[in-house]
Amino acid sequence: MTAILLAKLKHLLRNPWAFLGFTGICIVFALIMGLTGFESRSSVPIVIADEEVTGSSILTTLNDEENISFKEVEEDALIQSVKEGKAEVGAILNKDTYELIVGVESTTVSSVDNMIRQAYTEYGQRQKIIDHIGDLKQTENAALQKEIDEALKNPVFSVTTSNFTTGQEMMYDPIYQFLFGFSLFFVIYTVAYNVLPILIEKQEGVWDRLILSPVKKWKMYAGNMIYSFCIGYLQILIIFSFFYFVFGVDFNGKFPETLLFLIPYVFTIVALSILLTAIVKNSQQFNAFITILAVCMAMVGGAYWPIEIVESNFLIAISKINPITYGMEILHGVVNYGYSLEELFYPMSILLLMGIVMIGVGIHLMERRHI
Repeated sequence: MTAILLAKLKHLLRNPWAFLGFTGICIVFALIMGLTGFESRSSVPIVIADEEVTGSSILTTLNDEENISFKEVEEDALIQSVKEGKAEVGAILNKDTYELIVGVESTTVSSVDNMIRQAYTEYGQRQKIIDHIGDLKQTENAALQKEIDEALKNPVFSVTTSNFTTGQEMMYDPIYQFLFGFSLFFVIYTVAYNVLPILIEKQEGVWDRLILSPVKKWKMYAGNMIYSFCIGYLQILIIFSFFYFVFGVDFNGKFPETLLFLIPYVFTIVALSILLTAIVKNSQQFNAFITILAVCMAMVGGAYWPIEIVESNFLIAISKINPITYGMEILHGVVNYGYSLEELFYPMSILLLMGIVMIGVGIHLMERRHI
């Protein structure tokens, strides 16, 4: 097994261009889609249509938002920004209502709508409390202001929302979305094309000569799979480290955990490649299948866009058997929601189960066809 690993490593050092190419393309795509998307969506123009909004808690609540920056502009400038595509959405704030100017329907629009609605809800609660306690203005009585703040912090009842992947509101960050998505997408090609030599060696008779050597068959499989796993994991390590050290993407302080929890995903992709190698008859079929399969997996699994915005029950059902779905859930869970190992045990265990099943079926089919 060690000899196989050394031989594979020497081959990589002599011909590293495919590995470097997939790694470089992934970095470029993540930079173009993630960083530029972040710059264009981080600021949302707003128009203050009523003077009472200026001194209210509405603006205070919106300015406290960390993910989106609300910038006050004139109405003509807002409409022009939306028309030219510089902003996906803008808002006109009145005393009791607000109006959204939408350019492109996206998750950003939903996030902005939720933030502004929450700001108006809190403002309405504050006004109700003021009316209930007395006809005093907030700025005229410090004790009244303290009572209002305490009442808002300790409401009579609370409302909790959830979705099918997390137990809290969806958090969308273009940088993490595209960085994670393209990394999981391109590692499929890297791993698959390093498993493909098993099929080629069997067709060319190299596998038969290895069987006659002292090397045991399980060591031959293990050597190829360990090498493919290491190459795939190394690619993700390089990509994430590049963004972490060069561009300062801090992964919300979860950089080591992010790399550690991705091990089940890479293992599953190795298993998927083994299964695909066992199904196809030659390398031409393999190239066609892996291209179609990788793109479909990325689209259905939430690599290109958040899976939370998908409304089709059929696509959601298919995503349940897609490794990328669970890979994205792990990455978003660690970075965006701060989940621990126990909270991510379910998607990680699903990936391990899928990997074990696919490796077992793949090796069985491969040996049966070879015999």
